[in-house]
Amino acid sequence: MPVTPVIFDCFYENAYNGVHDFDTHTFKCAFTNTTPTAASDAQLTDITEITAGNGYAAGGVTLDNVSVTRTGSTAKVTIDDEVITASGGSIGPFEHFVIYNDTATGDPLVCYITRAEGTTTLSDGESITLDFNATNGVITHGAAA
Repeated sequence: MPVTPVIFDCFYENAYNGVHDFDTHTFKCAFTNTTPTAASDAQLTDITEITAGNGYAAGGVTLDNVSVTRTGSTAKVTIDDEVITASGGSIGPFEHFVIYNDTATGDPLVCYITRAEGTTTLSDGESITLDFNATNGVITHGAAA
């Protein structure tokens, strides 16, 4: 699946202002076939989400075990992998996965990941694994040297 996540410009300001609580908030992953704009997109309504149905729910997939760990002055956000299966028809087309905070007001955006393989449509019975890099984390933030 992914390459390097693109952090939305609004993310760090929101994080520093206490908008995101990775211990208690629910984070989701919405699918889109329109490239997000990191500089100006700030909430889920700024994203053109794919049509819900056939195993894909409006608002996307709830992400499991979103957590923050710290080593020295570097913190990283990790997320368990998720598997989505088309059932009763196709899902897509889609190319980008947008992670956002479903608990905070306005569903603020965190980051997006573009499929290295490009645009795809899942046929009935076909699955995709959202492989969030457990080693490096979805987001890694550390003090400047």
